[in-house]
Amino acid sequence: MSANVTVRGNDDVTASETAAEVRGGGAVARDRVVAVVGTGTMGQGIAQVALVAGHPVHLYDSAPGRAAEAVVALTARLDRLVEKGRLDAAAREAAVGRLRAAEEPAEFADAALVIEAIVEDLSVKQRLFADLEKIVGDDTVLATNTSSLSVTAIAGGLRLPGRFVGLHFFNPAPLLPLVEVVSGFATEPETAVRAYETVKGWGKTPVRCADTPGFIVNRVARPFYAEALRVFEEGAADPATIDAALRECGGFRMGPFELTDLIGQDVNEAVTRSVWESFYQDPKFTPSLAQRRLVESGRLGRKSGHGWFSYAEGAERPEPHTAPPAEAPGWITVRGDLGPAEPLVGLFEEAGIEVRRQPGSGHVLLPGGARLGLVDGETCFEYPNEEIISFDLALDYARASRIVLSAGERTSTGSLAEAVGLFQALGKQVSVIGDVPGMIVARTVAMLADLAADAVDRGVATAEDVDTAMRLGVNYPAGPLEWAGRIGHARVRDLLLEMHESYPTGRYAPSLATARRGHAEEGQDS
Repeated sequence: MSANVTVRGNDDVTASETAAEVRGGGAVARDRVVAVVGTGTMGQGIAQVALVAGHPVHLYDSAPGRAAEAVVALTARLDRLVEKGRLDAAAREAAVGRLRAAEEPAEFADAALVIEAIVEDLSVKQRLFADLEKIVGDDTVLATNTSSLSVTAIAGGLRLPGRFVGLHFFNPAPLLPLVEVVSGFATEPETAVRAYETVKGWGKTPVRCADTPGFIVNRVARPFYAEALRVFEEGAADPATIDAALRECGGFRMGPFELTDLIGQDVNEAVTRSVWESFYQDPKFTPSLAQRRLVESGRLGRKSGHGWFSYAEGAERPEPHTAPPAEAPGWITVRGDLGPAEPLVGLFEEAGIEVRRQPGSGHVLLPGGARLGLVDGETCFEYPNEEIISFDLALDYARASRIVLSAGERTSTGSLAEAVGLFQALGKQVSVIGDVPGMIVARTVAMLADLAADAVDRGVATAEDVDTAMRLGVNYPAGPLEWAGRIGHARVRDLLLEMHESYPTGRYAPSLATARRGHAEEGQDS
């Protein structure tokens, strides 16, 4: 990877930006034309963002009449903004005056920035930009909104590939703030800075990244779907329970099954498969057979009326497995520090449960003798002579409305009831799932953190940009690296190592980036 692409840290980026601005890498001036090719939902959305920011905007679509229809649709969108008080009438009139439909690309000759939002087909995009390069000036920035293709490959045949960049907006573009500014192998630093400053001036939150499969969001996000599918495939929990665990315990806005139904199972599975193939079938990105069968059956989610859940009129949504009420124990013994789960101790005391403290390895001893501990990557069945119960990781144990438990085969019904009652005394709903390594939230967060750390250390993006991208691009409650910092990089590493022992395929082997952070953290504590 060239030095033009690698992101080496905030100090280096700042120096690069300064040099680029001196060479003319500042934002595209508001009186310069922004041209958008492709008038679908994304193309219209990008055009609206540039138009409201003050640019003259030219729209083109290869289908006759589509550009003119898009102008009408965008005008109607502006009218709705006026009705909602988000745009004044004068600004609306000025914006409409700056908007025009182009009948052919030749009308883009005076454009300062051309953004493509057409079909995700490499050869089609390459032909488009080869034609555009014959029309626009040498100082025009050419940008693709691709979400899955290589920015480097799209620009590969251009005469001036240095002025080509990826601008990956998220749908709907007028509402979602994130834009991934993707530097291809040949992208000049001043081009990336100019693109970055331009979309920043449009009110967006840009993040810089190198041209890697999936960029930031679609690369790092794969475990959110993959680990849920793995837990389902192993029969540990049903989709409704897994979704509830990640929402109500993990703090995610939507669960992976309901989210993929919204995205479209075919779309989500295709992105996963594309990233997996682009990384030469790296096991960390292995697609799900269960999802493949869902796609093959035509159950694509909301758009087909059925995915993991039915969306037929009157269909009832399956409820997550929730344990029936159980009596809380009057006292518990907390042995050692519970680590990320230590806030539970205060919650137990507030609920009127007597807490006895003893030295130990970090677990709760229940009155019946069972050991209750935070998930660590091991399974309960690895302790055949003990009653073991694990509870899952939570973003915030005080705010979590659901706690997830799993138990070993030797754990008695009475002991499990004590654990259920203990958390119910805190006002939590409790789900009991099968005994699988890493449970649900913990394995998901650990894998997200691992891929995030790996991306940073490989120069894809800075840690700050990775966390920002995941919070804004897919609405995560915390950036993966921020979350790993809270629970401890060493804990993430150790959980993955335990999972790797159970699944020795390489999928869960911690990256060097995670291992490095874990060791550094231990060195600071010693």
